[in-house]
Order: sequence, then C-alpha cells, then structure tokens
Amino acid sequence: FHTKMEKLQSRDRERDKEEHRKNVLALKDPNLKRRLKYYKRIKNKPDTKSVRNKKLKHILKSQTSKAERAAAKAARAELLLLEDPGFLEPEGDLEKTYKVKQKDILKQVDVASASKHFELSLDQLGPYHIDYSRNGRFLLIGGKKGHLATFDWTTKRLGCEFQVRETVRDVQYLHHELMFAVAQKEYVYIYDNSGTELHQLKQHNRVNKMVFLPYHFLLATIGEYGILRYHDVSTGDYLANYRTKLGSCDAMALNPYNAIVHTGHYNGTVALWSPNVKTPLVKMQCHRGAVRSIAIDQGGYHMATSGMDAQLRIWDIRNYKPVHEYFTPRPADAMDMSQRGLLGLVAGKDVQIWKEAVKVKQKAPYMQHRLKFDGSSLQFCPFEDVLGVGHAKGFISLLVPGAGEPNYDALEVNPYQTKKQRQESEVKQLLEKIPADVITLDPTDILHVDRADTETIQKERQLEKEANLAFKREKEMQKTRGKTAPHKLAKKRQVEKERKKRELARARMIAKMEEEKKTKVEEESKTPSALDRFKAPSKRRKH
Repeated sequence: FHTKMEKLQSRDRERDKEEHRKNVLALKDPNLKRRLKYYKRIKNKPDTKSVRNKKLKHILKSQTSKAERAAAKAARAELLLLEDPGFLEPEGDLEKTYKVKQKDILKQVDVASASKHFELSLDQLGPYHIDYSRNGRFLLIGGKKGHLATFDWTTKRLGCEFQVRETVRDVQYLHHELMFAVAQKEYVYIYDNSGTELHQLKQHNRVNKMVFLPYHFLLATIGEYGILRYHDVSTGDYLANYRTKLGSCDAMALNPYNAIVHTGHYNGTVALWSPNVKTPLVKMQCHRGAVRSIAIDQGGYHMATSGMDAQLRIWDIRNYKPVHEYFTPRPADAMDMSQRGLLGLVAGKDVQIWKEAVKVKQKAPYMQHRLKFDGSSLQFCPFEDVLGVGHAKGFISLLVPGAGEPNYDALEVNPYQTKKQRQESEVKQLLEKIPADVITLDPTDILHVDRADTETIQKERQLEKEANLAFKREKEMQKTRGKTAPHKLAKKRQVEKERKKRELARARMIAKMEEEKKTKVEEESKTPSALDRFKAPSKRRKH
C-alpha cells in the first residue's frame, strides 16, 4: 500500500513539474504574453522583502504564484477555443449587408445551420410571446388567446402543449427548462415541463412583464397597477412589493451585471430598482413619449430604449447619459441584445439588427427582414446565431451570423447537459444562491473594506440607530391606518361623550348617597333617649 502511495505521489510531482514547465514556456511565448493581461488577477506583485512575518510572506508568495499559474493556464486554454464568431462581410463599398436576405444565407450554409431557420404558422391564437431557456436549447411560446407550448427547437421535439383558456400576457423560463412562469389574465401561474400547474401566485395580479434573476432565484413582475413585486421561487417567500407611482408598465428588462431591474413608463422615464430599496435608485427621463421597450447588453454598460416618439436611444448606464440616437420606421415594440453585442428590434413588420450600435453611430442596419404580420416579441438565442421573433400569426426563427457566443462554459451553462448534470447543476445553483440583500448598483461594493476611523463608525451607528427608531415609530403609526377616517373619528367622539356622561352621572349618584347617609346619621343623633334625664340641665339666658 505504501509503495502504491509513493508511486502516486511521485506521479503527481512529475505532473506538477510538467505543468510548471508549460506555464513558464507560456510566459515566455510572445503571443501568449499579450493575452496574459486579460487574465491577470494581481496587477502589481506584492513586495515581500519588507514583510517580516514569515507566515504572511509565505502566504503572499503562494497566492502570487497561484494567480500567475491560473493566468497562464487561461491564456493557454484559448488555443483550444477553435470556434470564432463570424459576421457578414461585404466584398466592396457598393455591397450592403442589409440587402442580404434569409434565402441567400440558406443557400450558402450547411444543412445543420439551415435547419435552424423555420417558421410556425399559428394564425388563430396570436400574437405570441417567446422565451429561450438559459442554455439556448429550449423554446417557450405563449399566445395571447391562451395557447402555451414548449419544445426543443433544435430537434423539433415537443415538450408540452395545452390551452389555459384565458389571456396570456407574458411567459418566462425559470432557473431551468423544467419550470416556467406564465402571466395570465388575473394571476401568475408556474407550470412544469409536462404542463402541470405547480403554483398560483395570487400576489402577482394583472401582470404585463416578468424577468427572472437566475443567481438570486427571484421572479420580478410588474403590471397594470404599477406595483413591482419580487418572489423567491426557491423558498416560496414573497419578498417585496413597491409602488412605482408611475402608472401601468409595459417595458421591463434585467441588467445581467448587477441584477438591477429597469422599468419603462408612460411618462418617458426609466426607473432602476433594487429589492432592498422602496424608491427607485435612479430615474432617467429617456423619451418624450411612453417607453415601449428596453434592452441591456451583457456587460451591463449600455442600455437601449425605444419610445412612442419613434426614437431609439443608446445610454451609458455608468454616467446615465445618451450616447447615440436612431430613428425607427415605427415605435419598436420589442428589443434585445445578443451575446456578441448585436441589437435587434421589431417595429411593426420590420425586423432590424444593428452591429456595434452602442460603440459607433451607424448609418445603416447590419441586417433587416420583412415579416408578413406585425411582430410582438423578439429574443436572441444564447450560443446560437439565431433570432426568434413572435408575431401575430405565429413564430419565425431567423439566421443572424455573429449573434451568439461560439464558446460556452459548461460549468456555468451547458446546452448539451444530461439529466444527471442538470440535477447536479440545480443543487449547485441552490448552494451558491446569492442573497437579495447584496443587490446594488455597484456589485463590487461588497469587496471593499470600511477603513473609516472609530468616531466616524460610531456616528454612522448612531445615525442608523436613530433611523431604525424612526422606522419603528412609523411602523407603529401605520398600525392606526384607517382609524383616522372622518366617520370613525365622529364615532370615537360620540363614544367618548357618552363615557363622560356616564362618569358624571355616577359621580352625582355617589355624592347623593353620601349626603343621604350623613343626614341619616344627624337625625339619629337628635332622637331623645332615656338617659338624657341624667344630663346636667343647660343654663338658659334670661332676657
């Protein structure tokens, strides 16, 4: 046994030496050296010569060496990523990419890619809302007249299909493809992949839009009453509900960088919300008319908004200023940004895709397509060069070269995962679930150390204590809500008046009884007794 263990240990040592040799070669390679700056975690090496503590010096050296090895491994791993994103490239100045049609692309691509372009004709139950799963493998469609269906769109294998017999306003996949939420006429319902109803969320009524926060397991909804609600789908807790006080809302988007929810309203404002704050973190006046749709890029740096003024505006979320403006043929009903930065929108029957629209002001779209019917929803498929569009008479899948990320992280999202892998990933997601309390505009705040002095910390604690006392008083005042109405105040005054009358009558009765008792005692003292003859006669005055 000891001999075998020694052999295994020697093999591990040889493997570590070989790995170290490869990392050293990678650091010397000029091509890989240029890529190392994208993977470096420690910008400046710590000066360990001035550190006297031997243990601390050893820890700093080991951490630095580990970070260097990780950067070298990541740079070398790029050699294995053989897939490169490709776009449509014009051959000359006169050739335009937006003139290329879908039938021209289908003639040039392989059979597997051509099968990704298809159309579903569902002309009785539209318009349709769509949503792709996180791994891009499954598609959920929901018709306004109650038709729901899920299927694996790559193999065209149907998952479930049923009729809810009431209006469907929006559909949303949850943390995996086995559960999805549907905003119906009155409430939000959660179904499984076989179409069985799992939950009815009665707190979410008259919902128009939904988004799901995958790392927090939160379902956020907003609807006709303008109330933003958060629900934890892992525990079933109703987390928060905030009144926006901006009326009904039809535009909603999630920032994937910091999990902030963006809502667009009829007065042209876009509000940024966190489940920890009752009021919006930021309010931006984006359009002169109502906001129709919102889209945010994968990095969380830029936001695209469309309004009833037929304008498409690009905003820098870091300083909340406009970057570029575009005009659309009609107000855009839906927008989305792909993993590679393409911006897609549907305005009436026109579908437009813009390339690098957030970086440079573009003169013409990258691609465009004319639908037969008015579009209602639009979304890019993750890890695929596919754009799904739901319209009044069904659904169409369009090929958009360069839209999807060609290399995926199987530990994060795996399009080809097995049943066992899906179960393990679900358990891992639940264990690594991020609390909703840490959702802020800057997610790196949690990494900072509070370096304030003792006096400042004590002042902050005192202010926090006073704020908590004020909140407690406000909560106690809220307990009397509804008790200060005019009719209730009049009733209270009448009761108080009657009580005082009763107390006065009782006091008068007690006083009368005491007076009668006193009179009776006096009368009894005046009654003649047989012993009075023994008393000395009183001297009478003579007049």
